[in-house]
Amino acid sequence: MGLLEANARAFTLERAFQEFKATETAMDLPCGRSFMQVLCEKYSPENFPYRRGPGAGVHVPPGPHVSPMKDRLNLPSVLVLNSCGISYAGEESEIAAFCSHVSELDLSDNKLDDWQEVSKIVSNVPQLQFLNLSSNPLHLSVLGRDSAVTFSGIRKLVLNNCKASWETVHTLLMEIPELEELFLCLNDYKTVLCSSVCFRSLKLLHITDNNLQDWSEVRKLGIMFPCLDTLVLANNNISAIDDSEDSLPRLFPNLRSISLHKSGLHCWEDIEKLNFLPKLEEIRLLGIPLVEPYSTEERRKLVIARLRSVSKLNGSVVTEGEREDSERFFLRYYMNLPKEDVPLRYQELVAKYGKLEPLAEVDLRPQYKANVDIHFAEKVERMSIRVDQTVAEFKKQLKTLVPLSTNNMRVYYLDHEAPFGPEEMKLSTRALHSYNVRDGDKFYIEPKIK
Repeated sequence: MGLLEANARAFTLERAFQEFKATETAMDLPCGRSFMQVLCEKYSPENFPYRRGPGAGVHVPPGPHVSPMKDRLNLPSVLVLNSCGISYAGEESEIAAFCSHVSELDLSDNKLDDWQEVSKIVSNVPQLQFLNLSSNPLHLSVLGRDSAVTFSGIRKLVLNNCKASWETVHTLLMEIPELEELFLCLNDYKTVLCSSVCFRSLKLLHITDNNLQDWSEVRKLGIMFPCLDTLVLANNNISAIDDSEDSLPRLFPNLRSISLHKSGLHCWEDIEKLNFLPKLEEIRLLGIPLVEPYSTEERRKLVIARLRSVSKLNGSVVTEGEREDSERFFLRYYMNLPKEDVPLRYQELVAKYGKLEPLAEVDLRPQYKANVDIHFAEKVERMSIRVDQTVAEFKKQLKTLVPLSTNNMRVYYLDHEAPFGPEEMKLSTRALHSYNVRDGDKFYIEPKIK
């Protein structure tokens, strides 16, 4: 397409857009802005310029729908229309003409408060797989099954901060047979309403920042979604995992990843219960009361040692070397406790590594003092000296043993392991520790020859 033709298309779009706005104004429409109005404004040539070449985002939708603008909007397959003040759908035939190719749609933080208006949009986007409706006041309306059925092709649905009721969630789930990912964060849920139907397609559930406290509510999630691969429960004050070795594998037989970040867990026994999840590999446990008294190193090592199959903790890979270090650390950490007080995991690790000896305590702090021999005029005196002092300060200390002034004093240092003989200490500002002075070393004092 040449430049003149592109300019002509842009001009035609501008004229058609003005006609479209005039038509909407003349009709008796709800207050606010329509999906179509925002779509035309955002993806007009002025805001989303025409581009040539493959993959440029220009779309000419096929099909029976006819629109004066349909071949002139630069519509990508991923539409982001968040925070645009959208409150209703607009002309459905126009949506169908423009959006037949769209696969992802972000409508978060708008003013949609009627599920029927959302349904009008979704029903005219036949390829739609991802839909974000976060922060729309949709709790103000009731979702009927006739509206919910239009969501049937969705694979990923985001309903964060919509305050959608569990009845609404169930209605959607019944009509979306292949839904794989569901986001229900910030919805003020205190309980979970269990459905009589299992939804086996769901693999990922985010339900963070709600008010769930009792594990019995989490149990309902396992019943409803038995094929979950990832469960994100962060920022819920769940205080305990009240399931057994027999029930947990049945509840979450496929769970590979779980986040209990900033939960209320305060007992190591609850952490150890996670071993009963047969496919668990990843876990997030930051910010829980249980680990607050421990250092950063202790937290990580004690958790890794308890969770025998976890390969990623708090987003970081657990290597084979780190696992062995953590398990050995665990054994030494609990080795002096009475037998009845050691964790269950302790005996498993004893069987793996045997009983370990305590690590030798090595003091790596620099030596502060040294006991040295002072030689002067065929006399030897033992003296305790500070090795952080300078040569000048050392000479002042020597005046208590040697009847010489500091200006008339020559000091030689003999390292008892050095092969080269005594070294004169000429630099008065040099610290003694720089000579590597140690217990048993010798100093020879001589007067200066005038």
